[in-house]
Amino acid sequence: MLIYGKEVAANTLEKITVETQRFCEKYSRKPTLAVIIVGEDPASQTYVRNKINGCKQVGFDSLSYEYADGTQQEEIIERIKSLANDDRVDGILVQLPLPKGYDEEKILANIPDSKDVDGFNASNIGCLCLNRPRTVSCTPLGVMHMLEYTGVDIAGKNAVVLGRSNTVGKPMAMLLLNANCTVTVCHSKTQNISDFTKKADILVVAIGKPKFVTGDMVKDGAIVIDVGINRVDGKLCGDVDFDSVSPKTSYISPVPGGVGPMTISMLLYNTLMCAKARENK
Repeated sequence: MLIYGKEVAANTLEKITVETQRFCEKYSRKPTLAVIIVGEDPASQTYVRNKINGCKQVGFDSLSYEYADGTQQEEIIERIKSLANDDRVDGILVQLPLPKGYDEEKILANIPDSKDVDGFNASNIGCLCLNRPRTVSCTPLGVMHMLEYTGVDIAGKNAVVLGRSNTVGKPMAMLLLNANCTVTVCHSKTQNISDFTKKADILVVAIGKPKFVTGDMVKDGAIVIDVGINRVDGKLCGDVDFDSVSPKTSYISPVPGGVGPMTISMLLYNTLMCAKARENK
C-alpha cells in the first residue's frame, strides 16, 4: 500500500485550519511565521513560496525577508534578533541551505527556543531526547504522522534509520525510540548495512543516494519510508529503488508524493504550537 504524504498533509492542514480559527477567536490575532531567505537558489525560493502559500491556506499571517548572497552575516542576525523580540511573530525560519560563506550554526543559534519552528535549536533537540518534545524537526515529525496514518501499532517494532543527519536521521531515531520502537541507526561507516535493513519492520531512508536500498535488502512486509529526493536523468527518485522494494512491503512512500508534502504541513503545525505556547505562558 502506498502512503501518499499529500493525503496525510491535507488531513493535517484541515485540522490546523480549524484550530487556527479557534486561536484567532480566542486571542484576536493570527499566528505569524517569519521566513528569511538568503540568495537566489531556485529550489529555496520555491520552498519559501510554498511555505508562504501554506500560511495563507490555514489562516496564518506571514512575513518574508529576502537577502542577496553576500549580505553581511551580522545583518541577518540582527534581523533574527529583531523578530525574536517582536510580539507579533510566533515562529522564525531561516531557509536552508545557506549560501557558502555563512555560519549556519551561528545564525540559527539566534532563534529563541520559543520561536524555533524548524526544531533545530539545541534546547529543543535536548527536550526531544528527554521525551519532552516541544517543536520537532518537520520532516521526521511528518514521517511519524505518516506511520500513524497507516493504523499500524509500531510499539515494539524493529526500526532502522539510514542516515544520521541532525535535521532528519537523529531526530527520526529519537521519535521512533520515544514511540517504543527498538531503533538502529546506520550511516556511512556502518558495515554490512543489509544485515540491519533485512531485520527492519520499519525502514526510514534519508542518505541522499539514489535507489540505494534494493529489494534484497528489505524484509517481507516491512514499512518503508523514503525521505530521499534525488534527480537522475532529469527525473526525481528517492533513496529507495521503488520498483524492486515495493512488492515486498506492506506500506511504502513514493518519491515524489511521499514525505515531501508533509514538511510544510508540519512547519505550520509547529508554528501553531509555538503560538499557543506563547499565549499560555
